[in-house]
Amino acid sequence: MSEWDKDEIKLIDETDDLHISPFRADGITYGTPTWIWSVVFNDELFVRAYNGINSSWYKSAIKQKAGRIIAAGMTKEIMFELVEGDINDRIDEAYKIKYKGSLSLNSMISIRSRSATLKLLLKYICEINIWKGIINAACYSKTLAGKIRTAENRTG
Repeated sequence: MSEWDKDEIKLIDETDDLHISPFRADGITYGTPTWIWSVVFNDELFVRAYNGINSSWYKSAIKQKAGRIIAAGMTKEIMFELVEGDINDRIDEAYKIKYKGSLSLNSMISIRSRSATLKLLLKYICEINIWKGIINAACYSKTLAGKIRTAENRTG
């Protein structure tokens, strides 16, 4: 099951404007946003490094394991998960469909780029509950225990 909101992941998939910024070595400062290709498979978001494992943004992503993306007018705090195995074949197909006709497509489905495939996971999961006209929102960090922020209860 995807942790991404279906409307948001669809919007990201339909656009070609994803900028990725893994944290720098200090683990606090975001790196320079780098425009990269992205695809969605099974409601999950994937990216690849054109220059493979030698790409500077990819090296930072692997080392820092977190950062942010800006895509389709949204900014999301994310974590990076290395992708290996047969799923890369299905990710190749998603690249072929989304970027059909691009001169760079063959590079993005090459062994070099496949070796630098990452799944983007949301760093925070937010829940909104409405009960008897009262709205309660809470966000949870996937890397910290418990709630990190709870919105004020409001009546609708």
